[in-house]
Amino acid sequence: MVNINFWFSPGSCSLAPHVLLHAAQLPFTPHALSISRQGTQSDDFARINPKRRVPVLALDDEIITEVPAIAAAIAQLAPQQGLMGKTPFDQLRVLEWMCWLSGELHGQCFGGLFRPERFISDASQFGAIQQKARERIADCFSAIENNVSSGFAVGDALTAVDPYLLVFYRWGSRNAFAMAERYPRFTACIHGMVKHPAIVKAMADEGISL
Repeated sequence: MVNINFWFSPGSCSLAPHVLLHAAQLPFTPHALSISRQGTQSDDFARINPKRRVPVLALDDEIITEVPAIAAAIAQLAPQQGLMGKTPFDQLRVLEWMCWLSGELHGQCFGGLFRPERFISDASQFGAIQQKARERIADCFSAIENNVSSGFAVGDALTAVDPYLLVFYRWGSRNAFAMAERYPRFTACIHGMVKHPAIVKAMADEGISL
């Protein structure tokens, strides 16, 4: 059996693959790091992932980074779970969601809100970058609102999309986006989803709540 190590930071985007590891019922060794305490910036961690970011998945000696790639790797280890979609069409939908969530909502939108210095060097313009990021995040949340129900995002069971949506819902809640009031369908989806045993376990591991 493959030896699995997983590096994460509580409440970060690494929550998504953390959930998938539990959903896949795979034994793994967790390694918690604090982003706020610069845990991902150490030289020791840089030797594992030169990008100095979590999540990181190690399968024996193979290192895998980036949420969509890690999700795919976990799904391959537990194909019976259908974590990247059970049917060929569902697999396309999962891929579609993961590309958009990773590239647009995570990298561009929340990236602009949390890390405006990645987009412009002039600190006097950070506020404008963050304001535009908030507008783009709201647009993304509206798109999610129009494409989810009280069930799972794709098909009739948990896929990689669901815990990734959970990540952004939590970030929205913690950054004054009035999630329950403005996005009731998204909220209903999340409130149903967090009862899933894999999500319960991952959130307990990380010591976080909805």
